[in-house]
Amino acid sequence: MNEQAFSARSMTKIALCVALLCVSAYLSFPLPFTPGMVTALTLALGVAAFVLTPRETFFAVAVYLLLGLCGLPVYAAGASGPGKLFGPVGGFMLVWLVVYPLVSALKGASPNFRRYALVDIVVGMPLTYLGGMASMILLMDITPWQAVMMAVVPFIPGDIIKCCAAAALGVHVNTMLGHA
Repeated sequence: MNEQAFSARSMTKIALCVALLCVSAYLSFPLPFTPGMVTALTLALGVAAFVLTPRETFFAVAVYLLLGLCGLPVYAAGASGPGKLFGPVGGFMLVWLVVYPLVSALKGASPNFRRYALVDIVVGMPLTYLGGMASMILLMDITPWQAVMMAVVPFIPGDIIKCCAAAALGVHVNTMLGHA
């Protein structure tokens, strides 16, 4: 058998995580002073990274982004298309292809709430914010300080809570799957 192929179990986990990403995107609301939205996607991305291997995480995120790029309404608040992916908030989404496989790679060998939460808060959040800031600076012609105020500051408290929730869910799911 080809070592590059995914097992049926692996493909099932990837598909379930893609579905979780799609559904979680609908749990979102806009903020009046930024094109970014508060969304449950960051929670779902953390769970996916904690449950999947880095390679599986990359494929789950890539499939999710491709679904929206093709026009399926799976991005935040049911948005889709290249305008969203390559628009002012597209940097948040595009950087997920690197960020969440990295979070998955740094999660450790056994389920651990503190490690999961720390990796998501210290690695996942800042790198995601950098992607969002970059796209806003490039496409909205704003200063880095304005980008920080629009793409980072309003999201920090909620993202810390979502990282901790993702860590708790990741530990629970992995324990249930026998990875303890």
